[in-house]
Amino acid sequence: MSARSLGTRLKTAFLTADDGLLMRSAFFGLLAFAGAFLFVDLRELSQATAALPAHDPMTTAAPVLPPALTDGVPQAPPVAPESSPEVLRKPIVFELLPGGELKAEGSIDPGAAARFAAEIAARGEYVKTVSLNSPGGSVDDALLMSKLIRERGLDTKVAAKALCASSCPLIFAGGVSRMAEQDAVIGVHQVFSAGRDRPSAEQAMSGAQSMTARITRHLDEMGIGSGLWIHALETPPDRLYYLTPDEMAQFKLTTAPGLVARQAD
Repeated sequence: MSARSLGTRLKTAFLTADDGLLMRSAFFGLLAFAGAFLFVDLRELSQATAALPAHDPMTTAAPVLPPALTDGVPQAPPVAPESSPEVLRKPIVFELLPGGELKAEGSIDPGAAARFAAEIAARGEYVKTVSLNSPGGSVDDALLMSKLIRERGLDTKVAAKALCASSCPLIFAGGVSRMAEQDAVIGVHQVFSAGRDRPSAEQAMSGAQSMTARITRHLDEMGIGSGLWIHALETPPDRLYYLTPDEMAQFKLTTAPGLVARQAD
């Protein structure tokens, strides 16, 4: 059968078909199109997930200092952190400084929360403030550390030219009073699932939504404005949204500038 003959027959069939048949044909055609696009989207998401580095499930990407996305395009960070990338990439360590300040420096590796809890238990009432200098890491551990800080009634601080990025601001949010010194570098971005067992596209999406709900609920319980995590959700994991002092105050991530006296929730 020639192409012209086939075309003539299809045209005749289309013209003589009833409306119901045409509606059903259009409906199933749309379903086929939708299925094709969904398949492509899920395949691309699976490929993107497979390309991510193997870390603990539900972590944040942890380049020590990715480009900013504050104005929608990559930029340099507002201030260069004082600590070297080598120091920041190491698993987080804790050091008790004079004045009851416990310095927490390094990446939030899986198990960091347990070590932090042991440190707090050992130091007892000596610890008053947790000073953070971290590029982020395990979200689960960051949430646990934040909750323990609030339960113990401790303050949090990010010193001048210290870094608190990715999941680190979740820890910072746990402080009863929260101070970011001038030139503190604080930034947020998306979380993602990147376990050693590569999740399917559906599992990755479900895990990200579940973790986002946990983070949102936690920040609400800590008294932090919802707009903070909206910036995180809008920023890819290979970028950071660096918060300005005004934004930190607006979202109640920080209490009064230079605050010394402790505030109630």
